[in-house]
Amino acid sequence: MEIVNPKTLTDQVTSVISHVVVTTASKLAFISGQVAVDETGALVGSRDYYAQAIQVFTNLKYALEAVRADPLYIAKMNIFVVNHHPALISIIFDAGFHVFGSNWPKTASTYIGVQALADPEWLIEIDAIVIFP
Repeated sequence: MEIVNPKTLTDQVTSVISHVVVTTASKLAFISGQVAVDETGALVGSRDYYAQAIQVFTNLKYALEAVRADPLYIAKMNIFVVNHHPALISIIFDAGFHVFGSNWPKTASTYIGVQALADPEWLIEIDAIVIFP
């Protein structure tokens, strides 16, 4: 995977994402939107963005482990946040760094504020596209 952050695009966001990811991978994994439920289906972190983000990123990590993919193999990630406001950005990314540590994927990403998700108690949903070298 080649990470491209051209000088003609701002570097204000490249500490957490990459502007462009180029790959010639022949095998891909598409991870469905992960939400803040544990393996039993119980909600984690009712009305708590940080607790939900920890569970969502943990579920994403479990999905990656299931297909034996390193987090750095994520080519694209979409982050959906209910009732987004600017203060939530650091809360969500701090949770991601807590879960992934130095393996945080600086991938092509889209952060989208939404009115609601499929369940009214869910505050965050993240899906991903993974490449295999």
